[in-house]
This record gives sequence, structure tokens and C-alpha cells, in this order.
Amino acid sequence: MLRTRVGYCGGSTHSPTYRKIGDHAETIQIDFDPKHISYEQLLEIFWTTHNPCRSAWSRQYMSAVFFENEEQRAAIEATRRKFVAKPDQVQTEIAKLEKFWIAEDYHQKYRLKHDDVLLAELRAIYPSEAEFVNSTATARLNGYLDGYGDPKQLANEIDKLGLSDNGKAVLRQHVR
Repeated sequence: MLRTRVGYCGGSTHSPTYRKIGDHAETIQIDFDPKHISYEQLLEIFWTTHNPCRSAWSRQYMSAVFFENEEQRAAIEATRRKFVAKPDQVQTEIAKLEKFWIAEDYHQKYRLKHDDVLLAELRAIYPSEAEFVNSTATARLNGYLDGYGDPKQLANEIDKLGLSDNGKAVLRQHVR
């Protein structure tokens, strides 16, 4: 992943916030490098890591995937047929992305903001909130802290994340 950002989309409310989300859903925007992972691989993860046949109890927390063009829509449909056992029972909304509204700062990089050592190091590297949120390193670290990635993956990239020896040790403890 190059960047992840939490936000809102799928509705018509202008400038939604967590407290005034209107008819939007909470979403995540993922920027990725297709040399390392394909859009179809991301969709496989999407379809296989949640129950797309479960009804949401509110629009805010609904399951949805948003597409920017017809090529993406076709890939979404194809992967849905491939990875969902009962595609006719899917409750996941598939919709055209009209606008992504970035969520408030306190929603961004949630796991990372709960590790004081790593957070302090990254705040020194990325002092502005925009730099912090848009950083590939913060996206990668947040993912590791949330249980995504293994020690082998971490070993291959830990020296590229800008951490001190102490920060590296803290991160390795999380990724055992």
C-alpha cells in the first residue's frame, strides 16, 4: 500500500463529519502500486475478509465498494462472482465513486496513534497532519500494528520506514 486514508462517501451530504455523516458510509481509500498488488488482488481481499451477504444495521457501517470507471466496475463484478459463494445474496453495495471526503484527523492511522513510541518517531518525521496521513510509512506501520503483514515482510522493509533502532524493536515485537 502506498497510502490509506479513512473517510466518507456514497452519499449526498456536503462535507460530512463523523458527528454529521448524513447519508454517507465510513470508507477507506487505498492507493496501491499495481507492480506489487493488482486491483483484482485487493478485491479478493475485500470479498474474502468480510461477509458480503450480511445486511448492515446502518448506512454508516454498510459494506460497499466504489468504482471510478467501467474497468473497475467490471473487475468488482467478476471478483464478486469468483469469491462469493452466493453472489445473488450479496448485500454489499457497488456504486460509482462521486466524491471521497477525508475524515477528521483523529480517525486517521488509528492503531499507530495508540503506540506512543512509534507515533513520536513518525511525528518527528512527518510534523504536519497532512504529511502524516499521506505517508506510505505511516500506512505500512498502521497496517502492521493492526495485524497485517508478517515478520518476513517486515524484515524486507523495516529499514525503509525511517525508524530508530528502538522503534524497529518496538515494531518487531508487534509483528511476531
